[in-house]
Amino acid sequence: MADAPMLLGWVIIYVDDPPAVREFYMGAFGLQGGFVAPTGTYAELDTGATKLAFAAYSLGEHNFDGGVRRAEPDGRPANVEIALVADDVDGAYARALEAGCTSLSEPTDEPQGQRVAWVRDPFGTLLELATPL
Repeated sequence: MADAPMLLGWVIIYVDDPPAVREFYMGAFGLQGGFVAPTGTYAELDTGATKLAFAAYSLGEHNFDGGVRRAEPDGRPANVEIALVADDVDGAYARALEAGCTSLSEPTDEPQGQRVAWVRDPFGTLLELATPL
């Protein structure tokens, strides 16, 4: 009997203050809140089938030796991006900048028919804002 395929359950971004980052995403992008650990070291957003979560750097250090590399607020983004899908990328981009994100690429039309933009949140995370593919 073959093993059942794995599913993506959640994506975790390590940050200094998970509840504060959760609140930022709720305000900046209209995402719905989810579980928050009583210790404040973990917080989720309800983004559908896959949760977007934030964990404290201290939790990473607890989970495995050395923890994770901290996100940099400037310079080249890290090797992971979070894509948030919206019908109105221009509006989402404007709201992201107003909320405190930094522009990396203004909204543009791509050959595959998508409209996309890239920003970096105030915590160093790379975000793609895109219409559905």
